[in-house]
Amino acid sequence: MKIVRIDADADDITYGTVEPDGIRLYHGSPFFQWERSDTVLPITQVKLLAPVIPTKVIAVGKNYVDHAAEMDSDVPDRPLIFLKPPTAVIGPLSPIKIPPQSSEVHHEGELAIVMGRVARNVAAEDASASILGYTAANDVTARDLQRADGQWTRAKGFDTFCPLGPAIDTEFDPAEPHSITCSVNDVVRQEGLTSDLVFGVGEIVEFVTSVMTLLPGDVILTGTPAGVGPIVAGDRVEVDIEGIGTLMNPVRSA
Repeated sequence: MKIVRIDADADDITYGTVEPDGIRLYHGSPFFQWERSDTVLPITQVKLLAPVIPTKVIAVGKNYVDHAAEMDSDVPDRPLIFLKPPTAVIGPLSPIKIPPQSSEVHHEGELAIVMGRVARNVAAEDASASILGYTAANDVTARDLQRADGQWTRAKGFDTFCPLGPAIDTEFDPAEPHSITCSVNDVVRQEGLTSDLVFGVGEIVEFVTSVMTLLPGDVILTGTPAGVGPIVAGDRVEVDIEGIGTLMNPVRSA
């Protein structure tokens, strides 16, 4: 099942599922009360939004060997986590805005975990029971500010710096070698496999929930493969994950 969050007619924001004939609308949300309706809207009549608005976004750094190498860093011996604010989240087709404080903003295509229930101290082998599904993400980063600050909050936290979408796939298996690519203006810059994560999904969920309680709809970004690089106003960035779909965002000046 592919779950989307949409803006239908008259600013009616709701959830639905992707079907051959369009988007099947649901009452409620997939995290709480979830009831199928008889209404199916053509995809051309709806606007896709970020598939979830989390209370927090947790991200894992240096979780691909090749990316750690390109950053002149060793692979951590445990998941390296940081936070992005929920105000950074945008959906498909919404613009990534380059802030005036930075002259070096980078793309980072990633697989994102979407939590389906309250989770605390979850064992790795039980992680799948707490996960609703997976989506594509772009961990946009002001690289110059990351270097200057020595920590990552400002560099990772600007509004629009966390595109998510287009859908939450509830049957996706990240242990399978699904391709993940990030392209800028149709030129592929990043290529990797979801199966190449240093720390797998179970390990990540176990580590994060040993630190903090995750709520339904919270998001974990699992890390980016090598090839990160600059984006500028006028660019078009696409993160494609085999089996999930393509997340496209234009780039604008703030």
